Amino acid sequence: MLTKNGFAKGKIAFYCRMLKVTRQGFYNFLKSLSKPYKYESLVALIKEIIAEDECNDTYGSQRIWESLMFLKETTNPDLIVPSQPTIARIMRVNGLIQKKKRKPNGLTKADKMAQKSDNLLNGDFKADKPFSKMVTDITELQTADGKLYISAIEDCFNNEILAISMADNMRTSLCVETMRAAVRAHPRLRGATSHSDRGSQYTSIEYRAALELFGIKQSMNSAGGRCHDNAKCESLWGRFKEELIYGRYKTEKMPMEEVKSLVWRYFMGYWNNRRICSANGGIPPTIKRKRFFQNLGLAA
Repeated sequence: MLTKNGFAKGKIAFYCRMLKVTRQGFYNFLKSLSKPYKYESLVALIKEIIAEDECNDTYGSQRIWESLMFLKETTNPDLIVPSQPTIARIMRVNGLIQKKKRKPNGLTKADKMAQKSDNLLNGDFKADKPFSKMVTDITELQTADGKLYISAIEDCFNNEILAISMADNMRTSLCVETMRAAVRAHPRLRGATSHSDRGSQYTSIEYRAALELFGIKQSMNSAGGRCHDNAKCESLWGRFKEELIYGRYKTEKMPMEEVKSLVWRYFMGYWNNRRICSANGGIPPTIKRKRFFQNLGLAA
């Protein structure tokens, strides 16, 4: 005979002894089955956060917790947010924890014969204000029309992508155009320090002349091949491909123009304005920059 909960009646004492639980504990368990899940509404909210943007399904428990705290701060002050470990447990129990995907390899090659610049950052990628330190690098994606090369500049203050350029080649002009776009969009960049690896694009006379024209100080890796000297940009590409590309899009079968649009929307729309960034205290990059200038009484 079965109980109303589907458990066989009979030697309950024997089962409890074998499972090392008390008889009362067993009955309390049966009683709990009829109660609604304590975190049912919170699970629904977490699923809403994950569904808001295509790449939010890569959020771990830390960024989900920060997303909930951001919601509480901006739109729902009555929201009760449990601790981050509790959020991790809730996500794990409900199958909402995502496994990490593979990481990309580096792209640019060091020019050992070219003139070098000093490593002005020395691994210190922290900045106390916007537009003071930035990192830059190139990555690639295979498309149906050939390789697409992506050049980006990231602000060390808030991880904001200040500019991005794309082309079917990785000539110096691609990097120059990225810097030109960054200065055009953010005039306060004049006087900033820009860090890169020792790729031939960044050691070229053309690129150095552009930096001088734009009033930008150049910093470079300490030695060729030491990718940790530009770890911030390497991390940027890793997150980009893990969140947007791997397991989601087969860019090698897509037209190059379609891939360009995909990349642009990810960085200039999602990454800058909506993606929760733990390094920013759980807010998107542009929000952190705006709050900085608001505190100073200046326009962002």
